[in-house]
Amino acid sequence: MSSDVVETQNPHRHSLDDLLTLMTVLRDPDHGCPWDIKQRWETIVPHTLEEAYEVADAIERCAFDELPSELGDLLFQVVYYSQFAKEEGRFDFDDVVHTLTAKMLRRHPHVFPDGTLNSRRDDGDGERAQVAEDQVKARWEALKAEEREARVSSASGTSALNISALDDIPTALPALSRAAKLSKRAAGQGFDWPDERGVIDKIREELAEVESALAEDDRTHAQAEVGDLLFAVVNLARRLGCDPEQQLRRTNAKFEWRFRYVERGLAADGSTPELASLEEMERHWQAAKREETTASSSIT
Repeated sequence: MSSDVVETQNPHRHSLDDLLTLMTVLRDPDHGCPWDIKQRWETIVPHTLEEAYEVADAIERCAFDELPSELGDLLFQVVYYSQFAKEEGRFDFDDVVHTLTAKMLRRHPHVFPDGTLNSRRDDGDGERAQVAEDQVKARWEALKAEEREARVSSASGTSALNISALDDIPTALPALSRAAKLSKRAAGQGFDWPDERGVIDKIREELAEVESALAEDDRTHAQAEVGDLLFAVVNLARRLGCDPEQQLRRTNAKFEWRFRYVERGLAADGSTPELASLEEMERHWQAAKREETTASSSIT
């Protein structure tokens, strides 16, 4: 049993109020922690990104015994920012909770028609009305678009004619994730291929441009074309209904497992990747793939 699980079984169960109090004490100028006292909005951002990825990693590894701790670390980031805002008189944690709840109520009129937690949608006989998933998604996107337009207009005074569907997509997102959001927003405006075949043709077109640039020994041009190729592949992932960032993480994990298998196999032969031939490494690589297939078959 992990130490995290042991902590959750302590007879004294800490509450959210305890966590907020803890943060206040950590940031106390006279009695707090020196490291926490000197932190600022921008210094915490890298930790927030790291914690979010650690949550994703635990879920993808089905390491659910680790998840309470990882989710706690992510929640702590929200508490941190809320404390900064409270100290500066901007808002506090209660405002974050209120804003989130109000937004979710507003975005789920098919569940809360009056915009309150006590409201329920039914067909008149006390039964929940059924709403198609595509209707839910369409309404969700429409509401987000309305919120985005209001937010951008309020923040910058921008006229409606100059508001873009691509506004408010964070530039700090991982490139694959941001590409997926950009293409999804554009597709929502009708800027999309009619089917997957069109995306595949685009991928082939971009790959041909990479090859052409290399044939001309223009590596700078080839590098730019690789970016276009990656963006086209992201569009294919979107059309297939999968997250490109998540799929690449899975492929990274698969590659890492296979290469470690190659290293172990070469070590057993008294060799290393630096000393082995490509043919020797490929032999172990194929063995790794066969072992994966065997393991997958035994699970299913």
